[in-house]
Amino acid sequence: MTKGFYNLTSGILSQSRRLDTVANNMTNLSTSGYKAEQYTDSTFQEVLISRVGNKDKSSPTVIGEESYILAPSQLYVDYSQGSLEETGLTLDFAIEGDGFFAIQTAQGVEYTRSGSFSLDGEGYLCLPAHGRVLGADGQPVYLATDRIRADQAGNLYTEGGGYVGRLGLYAFADNGLLEKNESGLFGANGQAPAPSQAKLHWKWVENANVDMLQEMSDMMTAQRALQSAAQVLKLYDGVLTKATTELGRL
Repeated sequence: MTKGFYNLTSGILSQSRRLDTVANNMTNLSTSGYKAEQYTDSTFQEVLISRVGNKDKSSPTVIGEESYILAPSQLYVDYSQGSLEETGLTLDFAIEGDGFFAIQTAQGVEYTRSGSFSLDGEGYLCLPAHGRVLGADGQPVYLATDRIRADQAGNLYTEGGGYVGRLGLYAFADNGLLEKNESGLFGANGQAPAPSQAKLHWKWVENANVDMLQEMSDMMTAQRALQSAAQVLKLYDGVLTKATTELGRL
């Protein structure tokens, strides 16, 4: 009986985390360059198998009594391309293809798909609230004015045609190894960035790749699961209370 109690409790915690993930995705629906998160969980048995070095869950090594108690796994980031939207703003940029902008933050160099830039007080191109945008040479991009032009390779020019510099576009061998920080930007996590061959769209932004219909469906599914689990948990509590009372009379 207590095994079922623990299974229910772990299920409630799992669905709560899933709802948190859905809420975060929906909150960032209008955040340019945002990449949706997907929550997954597994049983404790699967977690233990992975801990002892067996990554092949299709043929797991038996290590003890089978358990269906859910253990939190991790958040997976969906790096698929978001739709592009024209804004007409000269400091807006969108990446089409595999690539990231590099931002010099207080924590070091971090990466983002958001190209909704502005100028800071000293005339440097920046991602508001985060830091300065780095060029292909690894240095902050200095513009002094928003009256610029740009091509698909990321080259920046003054209105008169003078060359200013080039935006840095970087790619990684495995995006799945990137570490999403609390800021919403990505850390390289030990990977060496390489020049990206992605296409840059000037005066455009990349919309969040959040599927609103899927998020709504996931939210309703998680809510129903939570409600059902809570009702069964209440029944378990009643049965355990009654059993304890009856045993006390013996």
